Amino acid sequence: MNRFLIKLIFFFLLLTNQSIAEENIMILKLKDGDVKIELFSDVAPNHVKRIKELADSGKYDNVVFHRVIDGFMAQTGDVQFGNSNSDSFDLKRAGMGGSDLPNLKEEFNSLPHDRGTLSMARSSDPNSANSQFFICFKAAPFLDRQYTVFGKVVEGMEFVDKIKRGDENNNGSVSDPDKIISFKSL
Repeated sequence: MNRFLIKLIFFFLLLTNQSIAEENIMILKLKDGDVKIELFSDVAPNHVKRIKELADSGKYDNVVFHRVIDGFMAQTGDVQFGNSNSDSFDLKRAGMGGSDLPNLKEEFNSLPHDRGTLSMARSSDPNSANSQFFICFKAAPFLDRQYTVFGKVVEGMEFVDKIKRGDENNNGSVSDPDKIISFKSL
């Protein structure tokens, strides 16, 4: 009887752990393939909640990568001016907007800005993150504890690497930019 109970508890914990893990996985669909992302709700719960809310409501679909700097990062997430299918789309203003939701209080943490890290973009005010985020092409330790790390690419970084780069002389601004096809929870 005790062995049966132990096996039952083990099986329950295994199932619970799997569903918790899947709840923090998202798929970012790009032109070249799907990118699997793990979210870190334990260190950035409010940022993860915001990303999931915007993504699962379709707000990131068709949003352009407006700023892409080779060897550094690809920035996207301006749901106000960066949605290429919206009446308010304005490539010149992409990167200046956010969402209708209030800005987030910083959740700086000890996770490093390594290759594949997802982190929130913001203005000079640490509490100004809203909807924009970036994915690091390579390690950027100078950003550590200055921006909120909320996730990491776990599969498909080769597709992130194919995002069209911007003009190095214009802070990475991209003419005819690539876009997010869709961004959804698993």
